[in-house]
This record gives sequence, structure tokens and C-alpha cells, in this order.
Amino acid sequence: MTAPVAVVTGAGSGIGAEIAQNLQVGGWKVASISREPAPAMDKWLIADVAEEREIADAVAEIENTFGRIDAAVVCAGHYEETPALEITQAAWERMLRVHVGGLAHICRAVLPAMRRRGSGRIVGIASERAIGGGSNDAHYAAAKGAALSLLRSIAVEVAADGILVNAVAPGPCDTPLLPPDSWERAEGFTSGLPARRIAQPREVAELVQALLEEDLFLCGEVLSVNSGTVI
Repeated sequence: MTAPVAVVTGAGSGIGAEIAQNLQVGGWKVASISREPAPAMDKWLIADVAEEREIADAVAEIENTFGRIDAAVVCAGHYEETPALEITQAAWERMLRVHVGGLAHICRAVLPAMRRRGSGRIVGIASERAIGGGSNDAHYAAAKGAALSLLRSIAVEVAADGILVNAVAPGPCDTPLLPPDSWERAEGFTSGLPARRIAQPREVAELVQALLEEDLFLCGEVLSVNSGTVI
């Protein structure tokens, strides 16, 4: 049996790297599209998800190498903290180009071949911020929220073609994105969580892999990995 092929963006570090490695252990061929090195992947291409032409070329090269793409995991992201009234136009535009444009570019590139085959899986890595908002990162929360709406709209359009599109929305997670001195790492915060700890990247990765399985039928869902923060 031929190993399934997944494209993972943002696989150079954090949750994206964990997802890619977990898929490899699970028998997938993994092609990484990122701006950071991901040398352990079956194929690694340097591209910026915000640039449509770069993504189209990268996906075409992956299809030429492996003959198909069975799944895409959109994990590439950008984060910065700025009070809402101090966010510049450039910062707004960059956040939207990465999170909304990046998702659109990946979907535009991988969906035609998936439609011809009548199967495929797409998982977008969202954020708890897209659901509940947050402080000092309004542009990030807004971009993630817009990406969720885009993802669900695409899910409606392609479900009849045998393509299932879903999202995973992590809450606080133990990655380099969360600074060592972050209040979300402090005992005063974690002790108030139902799970008494923040999530680990592998826990997000395992959920993503489950969403890529052929026999799992979910469409347009947003699954949270949030230590019970919204209970």
C-alpha cells in the first residue's frame, strides 16, 4: 500500500513540527512548506504562505515528486502582542495575509487535484483566540477568526467532492511561541484550569492525525485543545 502524502505548512518549529513528525511516525510521507529549516521531512520547500505564487509552485513540485497530495495541514502563522489601538495598518495586513491569505493559497493549490480524485483532507490550525478573543492581540484573534470562517465556507463547498475540511483550535500550548515568563505558564493560571496544565504539542498533533484518517467523518468542525479553559 502506498503511503499517504501530507503537506504541512509551518513545520519548522512548534506545533507544526510536532504534527509533521507525528504523521511520519504514523506512516505518512510529509512535505514541509516553511520559511524555517525542516530537514527531517521527506521533502522540504522554502516558501512564504502569504505569497500565492510561491505556494502554487511548491505544491506543484510536491505533486510532481509524490504523484498526489492526500492531506494538507495549514499551521504556518505569525504572532505578536500589541494593544488594539496601537496596531498599525502594516501589522494588520501582515497578520491577515499570513493567516487568511495563507489558508486560501494552500486550499487553492491542493483542492483541484483532490477534487479530481474525489478525496482529501484539510486541517487548519486555528486558535482559542478566534473563539474567545484575547488581550493585546486583537489582530491575531481577528485573523484567526476570519480564517475559521473561510475554512468552514470551503468545507461546505467541497464536502460533496469527498473532501473533509476541519480545524483544531489550541489554547495555551507549550511551544516557543509562548514565552517562558508568560502568565499562561504561571502556576496561578494553570492551577485554575480543569486539567491543571497547558496543552503539549503532541496532543494537538495526535488530534490532527485523527482528523486526516479516511474513516473519520467530520466536516466543518472546530475542535479545541484548551485544557478546559472555556468550560
